[in-house]
Amino acid sequence: MSTLIKVGIIGSGAMGAGIAQVVAQAGHPVCLLDQNHAALQRASTGISNNLRKLAEKGKLTAEEAEAAIARVKTCNDMQSFADCGLVIEAIVEDLAVKQSVFRDVEAMVSADCVLASNTSSLSIASIAAACQRPERFIGIHFFNPAPLMQLVEVIPAVQTRAGLAEEVRALVQSWGKLPVLCQDTPGFIVNRIARPYYGEAIRLLEEGVADAATIDWAMTELGGFRMGPFALMDFIGHDVNYRVTESVFTAFFFDPRFKPSFTQKRLFEAGYYGRKSGRGFYDYREGAVPPEPTRDPALGHQVLNRILAMLINEAVDALHLHVASKEDLELAMTKGVNYPKGLLRWADELGLPAVLQTLDALYEEYHEDRYRASPLLRRLVKAEQTFFQRESVGSH
Repeated sequence: MSTLIKVGIIGSGAMGAGIAQVVAQAGHPVCLLDQNHAALQRASTGISNNLRKLAEKGKLTAEEAEAAIARVKTCNDMQSFADCGLVIEAIVEDLAVKQSVFRDVEAMVSADCVLASNTSSLSIASIAAACQRPERFIGIHFFNPAPLMQLVEVIPAVQTRAGLAEEVRALVQSWGKLPVLCQDTPGFIVNRIARPYYGEAIRLLEEGVADAATIDWAMTELGGFRMGPFALMDFIGHDVNYRVTESVFTAFFFDPRFKPSFTQKRLFEAGYYGRKSGRGFYDYREGAVPPEPTRDPALGHQVLNRILAMLINEAVDALHLHVASKEDLELAMTKGVNYPKGLLRWADELGLPAVLQTLDALYEEYHEDRYRASPLLRRLVKAEQTFFQRESVGSH
């Protein structure tokens, strides 16, 4: 794939506009398409403002900013994609809509134009199936906001031609991003492995082990996470977070490890989406007093160890099932959701037998499949192995 190909982007919402900015900054001519003229104008103004702000902060020169702005052209019909080498779709998470869009796109582009979806939850194979030439189709999943978040998941479908994933990975890297390669499985890497951060936290709340403020305190103060699970769900919005959990659960043939909770479903149904609506797990309305956590180290460590064991188990299982390489799994969780450490290294640090013991004790207590330990974790404990070789003391 030649480096400075023209890139078409479908959808000028937050994701589409963010991707357009990234690609234009990297030197590509960009064609940003949206049927909604007002949205397109907002996106164009937003991109220009963002690039000029970067110049004011000294992150770009004024000339670089203006050149990047000039590279973004807005368009309202697909004929403008005729000379594109890559087209990325960033529209509503609806399979039928995406398939219909790619059928139209394929009629307009050249035979060697690569087609990509920024979907976060749909199967790449199912979108590619709508194309006449599915071998040129791939998933390129950015995280919001695209200009700031370094991680990009690159997901070949079962139909994707050999070698395309590596070409796309190199291209994404040339944009200053950190691409990881992963299998076309539900949630890809990040949205799959991160599920227990929310699910197990809610389970602890429902059982009355600790309240939301205490669980958030344990994860941030003792665990080093940037945001606690309840503050994070409220920040993402339950309309988004609950739907992702539900779609991952359904896509995994109702595996109990991904089971959504009634507690979050009720917030979603009530329209208590979190910060954006003024209420979620916390009250964000004017005059509301945030609850104080119970700063009990023993309770805090009980909470942290249980959620952490579940997260680690999910990462281990993703490795066991070859969803991604060890290195890409670690990179995805530290750069995609800003975890303080990669979960496999964290497992080594805690000691794999200790993690397995936590999971087995939970399984023994609940007899629920959600607490089943990954076979790979059990195997490594038996063989007295770790995920990464321990560096010998004094080595450089």
